[in-house]
Amino acid sequence: MKLIKSLLLGSAAGLTAVAGAQAADLPVKKAAPIEYVRVCGAYGAGFFYIPGTDTCLRVSGRARGEAGYNRSPNRKVAGGGDTSQFRGLLRLNVDARTQTEFGTLRAFARIEAASATGEGKMASGTQARIGNAFFGTGQDAFNRVQDYIQAEKAFIQFAGLTAGRASSFFDFYAHDFEIIGSSLGSDQASTNLFAYTKTFGEGFSATVSMEDPNFRKNPIFSNGGSLPGNTAANAIGQTFLAVGSNAPSPVILNFGPTGAVANVGYVDVVQRSRMPDFVGALRYDQPWGSLQISGAVKDVNIGGFLGTITTAPGQAAIGAGAAAGALAARGITSGAQTDYGWAVQGGAKFNLPFIAPGDSFYLQGAYGEGAANYTGYTSYIGRYTQATGIVSGGPWNVYMNDAVVNPVTGRLELSTSWTVVASYLHYWTPQWRSAVYGSYGEMRQPGGATAALRGLAAGGTGISGLPSANPAALTATSTLVNTSQLVTGASLIWSPVKDLDIGAEGQYIRVDTLNGQRVLNTDTGRLVSGQDTFQARVRVQRDF
Repeated sequence: MKLIKSLLLGSAAGLTAVAGAQAADLPVKKAAPIEYVRVCGAYGAGFFYIPGTDTCLRVSGRARGEAGYNRSPNRKVAGGGDTSQFRGLLRLNVDARTQTEFGTLRAFARIEAASATGEGKMASGTQARIGNAFFGTGQDAFNRVQDYIQAEKAFIQFAGLTAGRASSFFDFYAHDFEIIGSSLGSDQASTNLFAYTKTFGEGFSATVSMEDPNFRKNPIFSNGGSLPGNTAANAIGQTFLAVGSNAPSPVILNFGPTGAVANVGYVDVVQRSRMPDFVGALRYDQPWGSLQISGAVKDVNIGGFLGTITTAPGQAAIGAGAAAGALAARGITSGAQTDYGWAVQGGAKFNLPFIAPGDSFYLQGAYGEGAANYTGYTSYIGRYTQATGIVSGGPWNVYMNDAVVNPVTGRLELSTSWTVVASYLHYWTPQWRSAVYGSYGEMRQPGGATAALRGLAAGGTGISGLPSANPAALTATSTLVNTSQLVTGASLIWSPVKDLDIGAEGQYIRVDTLNGQRVLNTDTGRLVSGQDTFQARVRVQRDF
């Protein structure tokens, strides 16, 4: 037995030695080193190094739920009747930064998507007009149900250069303390731009920016068409005061022997993207707050003579060549023209920790010509429209055109607008805060063009043979009326835990005519000088 046991143990030892020798001949595969994600503290909380690189990355986002009430005229008015609004919104941010010998190289991207219903600010005509919204096309859902997804931000910053989609450098306050965000003032949260910023001194910076013009253009007033109830005999006269959209705009080519309008031609008033907007800003930042002065120059353009000619009854017709010659004699080459709108803005922000930590106050004012989207004289309903009410289906329209073509001279004339806004944020406790804000602005249509339009439609200005079929409608029309607008509101927000906001805001808006003009309220049939509305909104928002 002992002999057998010794043989077995010896055999096992031999096999083990042979196996060990064979294993020693095999290649050894080492385990890959594990690289753990490291915190990057150079740019603030939330950044970490992308493994294998020296680039720091921060991923963040937002989820938001909103519901609103928007007072609307009764359902007898076309487009009226909607009062409830809802929106669910998501936002994802990616911020990548790398330190280089030229300073920080940064790339920032933000995707935003939402599902919104209702009329007005939630399901926004503005979003649809600039191609961001996909709306429901069902009979009962058209323009009331919208989904959208957009590249809200996508820009690179390097050695003073900013290139891509970012907020306009013209803006300052930009509705920072508001939920609804309808106070008067410039707020182009996303535009395409190329800008250079130079910092100098203690807190000073200067920026020059070339920005996409398509996000700041308001339409040229188009008066193509005719008022209801016109007769064929006075259709030409009444066409000058009609409400249009992007229809060709009529210009008088010549008068007949008796002084009556003989021929009317038409020019293309749809603005094309021809010249970038140029923006400059000078800013000063200190612990006590900030100051900024900014300015912008933009082109306002119309196209050429379209070749269509309308001849009044009893007048001699002319050809396209004669029509073009009549325009050329006024220095208008084939009808095409370009003018230059401009705007200036000044703003101040004051931090007020001596009242409560986090308190601050904004004050801002702007003035411009042919630049309503820079001064911020826009509508609660949305921008990029020549005329709209302050609610869907409102009793009369407010006009916000950048310019009007004078039908007598054929010249392009710019509108003027100005706005002021003040906003104060107060922390009652670290968890409770309120904002109160107010803004006022005025918009005046070009006087020469407006007088010519009204005079022609009324048969006035010494032009004979141009009767008005509806003098009462002429007197009461809201077309190209000068207006003022008041927007004021207040909010209360509770933050029970970090990065969670639960809040509500109420807002009052009033639009009045200037110069004593009274217009026809299409809902009541009465002459009025103003209209107002009230909105309210609740919001629950989580940032991460």
